[in-house]
Amino acid sequence: MPFTRIQARGIQLLLGGMMARVHNDLRFTDIPKRVESLQVETAAGPVTCTVYRPPATGVPAPVYVNFHGGGFVVGRPEQDDHICRYIAATAGCVVINVDYAVAPQRTFPAPVTQAYDVTAWIVENGPANDWDGSRLAVGGHSAGANLTAAVCRTARDRGTFSPRLQIIDSAPLDLVADPATKHSPIAKPLLSPHLMRVFTAAYVPDPADRAHPLASPGLADDLAGLPPALVIVAEYDRMRDEGDAYAKALDAAGVPVIHRVFEGVDHYFTHTGPVPAGKEAIELMASALRTALST
Repeated sequence: MPFTRIQARGIQLLLGGMMARVHNDLRFTDIPKRVESLQVETAAGPVTCTVYRPPATGVPAPVYVNFHGGGFVVGRPEQDDHICRYIAATAGCVVINVDYAVAPQRTFPAPVTQAYDVTAWIVENGPANDWDGSRLAVGGHSAGANLTAAVCRTARDRGTFSPRLQIIDSAPLDLVADPATKHSPIAKPLLSPHLMRVFTAAYVPDPADRAHPLASPGLADDLAGLPPALVIVAEYDRMRDEGDAYAKALDAAGVPVIHRVFEGVDHYFTHTGPVPAGKEAIELMASALRTALST
């Protein structure tokens, strides 16, 4: 096993439990969990999803597909439980949290294939599952935001479905640049260059593949026709600049964009806080989804 695979496995074991921890005041413990599990067959193997239901309204609700973070290496969809519950309860949509495959066990493009195939299945199988697949949004956090961008590109290129919104939260959008060149205004941001290199090497082992637009959406120059976007970045995050650049490039390509910089916070703040900023960001996601999916 190559050294980077050993490192990635170690990170899975070390960070898996840590990433599932959410700040107590961001858990939304007053919101009940109404969930069920389903399995979707994809071209890259079966994928388990957790379905969060909104309060019943008598008509099929629209759908939001969520992809969790974890550097493409840590597979812990439950780390987004608080966000999924909040959005289902307040945005009036079914939320489907996708447990996609992670590296080093599965490498690029398998997670992209799974993410796209699951989303396409959700679009096509609404009536049997009591949701409205024609009113769909996709989104994710960190690595999950990268997959979100890849799903939207693939859907556009294949002409299959058109999400009404994509939520890009704290995304790695350029896997080519050395992480040491991605600066933060604070001395010790959450993500170290070493950790980011391990994540990238595990997910896309062949450096020649890292510039592919489905691996590095921020390097693509053909962004016209992508869905409207909510792009969230954190001031102290090493990936803040590439998020800013992606929002600017989407806008230049004629894509409607809400671009929000949260000041004084680092990567993963929607999970670890500070609580006021985390709650504001999650409510921004819910509000954007309510607007996008309401008609």
